[in-house]
Amino acid sequence: MLLDITHGNVARVTDGITRRKLIRDGALAGGAVVAGGALRPAASYAGRRTPVRRRVAVLGGGVAGLSAAQELAERGFAVTVYERRALGGKARSVDVEGTATGGRLPLPGEHGMRFFPGFYTNLPDTMRRIPDGTNPNGTFDNLVAASQFGLARDGGRDDVLLPVTPNPVPWRLEQLRPSLIGAIQQLGAFPPGEAEHFVERLLVFMTSCDERRLGEWEPMSWWEFVGAASRSEDYRRVLVNSVTRQLLAAKADRASTRTLGLLWEAFLLNLTGQTGTGSFDRVLDGPTNEALIDPWVAHLRSLGVDFEVGWKVRGLAFRDGSIRAARVRRPDGRQVDVAADWFVLAIPVERARPVLSARIKQADPALARTRSLVTDWMNGMQVYLREPRPILHGHVFYCDSPWALSSISQAQFWPERDFAKTYGDGTVTDCFSIDIGDFNTPGPLYGQPARRLGPAQIKAEVLAQIRAHLDDTGDEVLPDAIIHSVGLDPGLKFEEGVPRSQDPLLINTPGSLESRPPAATAIPNLLLASDYVRTSVDVACMEGANEAARRAVNALLERSGSATEPCTVTELYKPPELEALKRVDSELYARGLPNALDVAS
Repeated sequence: MLLDITHGNVARVTDGITRRKLIRDGALAGGAVVAGGALRPAASYAGRRTPVRRRVAVLGGGVAGLSAAQELAERGFAVTVYERRALGGKARSVDVEGTATGGRLPLPGEHGMRFFPGFYTNLPDTMRRIPDGTNPNGTFDNLVAASQFGLARDGGRDDVLLPVTPNPVPWRLEQLRPSLIGAIQQLGAFPPGEAEHFVERLLVFMTSCDERRLGEWEPMSWWEFVGAASRSEDYRRVLVNSVTRQLLAAKADRASTRTLGLLWEAFLLNLTGQTGTGSFDRVLDGPTNEALIDPWVAHLRSLGVDFEVGWKVRGLAFRDGSIRAARVRRPDGRQVDVAADWFVLAIPVERARPVLSARIKQADPALARTRSLVTDWMNGMQVYLREPRPILHGHVFYCDSPWALSSISQAQFWPERDFAKTYGDGTVTDCFSIDIGDFNTPGPLYGQPARRLGPAQIKAEVLAQIRAHLDDTGDEVLPDAIIHSVGLDPGLKFEEGVPRSQDPLLINTPGSLESRPPAATAIPNLLLASDYVRTSVDVACMEGANEAARRAVNALLERSGSATEPCTVTELYKPPELEALKRVDSELYARGLPNALDVAS
């Protein structure tokens, strides 16, 4: 189904209205508008069966594939999941081979940042419906809140430590604006006016109508929107690049304003207590497989879902306007045709493109446009320590690192697990987990980007950049003496001494929304469930994958004539206080005029 854009009613703009009056009266009027997007939680439909069991092949066993399998199995469909590598996909945790002794488990690692922001709604609903021990809310109860967020600087500059517990604040713009400026000013010593400028740009986006967001902000880079080129280096590094590089593996000049604006808006709404399912920064209370993936797979098996792991999708047999079979290579190397009534393609875009033949793309031109979608690398590295070193109680962004590094000390969030007794050889007490968000910028140690370095060099370069931020005031935070070992993400495969990422991340480049297909294709029995599909959350993340799966299942239910209730799809929250200003902006945009708050125009 296509991403719906609600235009709403347009308020008439009176000539000569002042900006101050618009902010005041628009915010007051907006309080009477009903908030959109916050729908009721999805219920479990286990036991409500379709009249005829229909076979569904879910091609891909990541978050999207598992989400689709759960929704379909609960509604009585016969589901088989085909996964080429391991269930959980990019979201799974990975064991470090050869590290377990004395009956302990192998040292756990992650592919990348495992971050469950408070604005997530669809994935948490699914997690509540995955039983896990005595947890009343299933695997959702395995989420724990991080209380702090850090921006580390190198060169002896002051680091920034912020609390990230949601704090309700008034949502009249006259009150919100100074609150945001004060919060932004805590992030760094910016030249006069720069914090104010950044907040003004945020408010312009937040009061922009959907038409402007699509027509004006979607094709524009975030770098241009926030005026980074004419601002200070700290403005660019801390405010503009930190979120895009560390969270999305994208540079601000390559990321769409619409995407980054939605992300900032969602974070602010959660931090100011307006919406969300919990604290701003949440992580799991153990390795991802133990806390989420393994209970999920066990639950799906109990619902009758079958799994074929090591089966790689090579193509789709298309005849007479529909998909007749999925051509899959089994672990023994044999290629077989998998028949089903419905096919849910739940693999990443870089793997979906070669699966979709020219005839399929001709039948649905939206699928052909995926060739222009861009991906980049984001991979993990773990430093296993003999002594716990919780840098802070949450994530740290290393603002001045050329490789866009971020980290979290994991053992502090795993209170029910004695790390040394549970994992490795009994001497490891903590896992300092790092994400590498930029593989294209040269590092200071070797003068080369990560794409051109071997594993030992990447490890040394990452540690050097981390230490430049943590040890720049004289303390030695990560001395060699406490480092037990260093592990790289197995998603990095080294060929001829240099890496190739097996798990690239979709980058929302300016204008790329047009190339992202809906979950329901023009081919009646082919649905798409992956984070490149059009969704409300927009960015490539676990929430986007889960939302795409729900949209795919709803399309399948409608096309199959199922009598079961559709999945609830909860869209991003829209503050009612801003709706009146958006209606004003809709008329301004229709007349070719800038947003009323856009003094830069």
